[in-house]
Amino acid sequence: MMLVMSPASLTRVMGILNCTPDSFYAKSRRGNFESAWNAARSMIRQGVDIIDVGGESSRPGSRGIEPEEQILRTVPVIRAIREHTDIPVSIDTTNSKVAEAALDAGADIINDISALQGDADMCPLAAERQVPIILMHMKGTPATMQMNPRYLDAVTEIREELMRSVNSALDQGIRQENIILDPGIGFGKRLQDNLDILARLDEWRPEGYPILVGLSRKSFLGKLMNAENERAVDSYSRAVRELAGDPPHEIPSEDSPDNRLVATIAANAWCLTKGVDILRVHDVLETRQLLAVWEALL
Repeated sequence: MMLVMSPASLTRVMGILNCTPDSFYAKSRRGNFESAWNAARSMIRQGVDIIDVGGESSRPGSRGIEPEEQILRTVPVIRAIREHTDIPVSIDTTNSKVAEAALDAGADIINDISALQGDADMCPLAAERQVPIILMHMKGTPATMQMNPRYLDAVTEIREELMRSVNSALDQGIRQENIILDPGIGFGKRLQDNLDILARLDEWRPEGYPILVGLSRKSFLGKLMNAENERAVDSYSRAVRELAGDPPHEIPSEDSPDNRLVATIAANAWCLTKGVDILRVHDVLETRQLLAVWEALL
């Protein structure tokens, strides 16, 4: 399957469908088939380009789920989507057994957050099926990735590591046109690493591979919002004399993913300036609205 860009959009919207009880954003969790299928239908109505189905949380500190359980969580939903629509479906997994079952059920794309490092059989499977594969950078595993990650130059090191995975994929028969790269925002990255990656996204262009960015509601955005809230409260305290009845100047916290939609839209707008090809998001409708305004102004 070739990922030909839709004439209706310059950037594709990939909707996140978490068939899990423990993903970091509670409102995205779909613990049974009915809720997952309803979420998929909602995304389709909102104009999603790709639905990314996963049966295993990759939040920081999470542990792996057996392939059999991932298959039970994801395959029925993939079959339902495929029965009713031709919208591309990706399977978010590092396990080749899960990927194979998903492809057999009608999935079109493999989304491997380990960039082929998690399962030696993943690359031969993708090569045999000749399907697009997303290779994402991650330092360590979800269980360990945020344990003091360090880079001398995050962008250069991440690009070099991903290109090694790309070269391995090419050597094993995956076609160049079937490779999509994801720098892995939040996967073994500090706040400044994430910001550097986003600021320098155009440095990925020489390789010519489509770029996917998934930053939706992630914790680095909460840190930025907390810093801004502290600045605003401090500014108010310095600018306004004490008023009778003025309540204490509490600093709001953006620790919850529920409060990060505006920050997500702002960061995704920046990604559009850098020519990102796919935005992986929880909020399809709002991202579509962002794209509608963006494209109208081009």
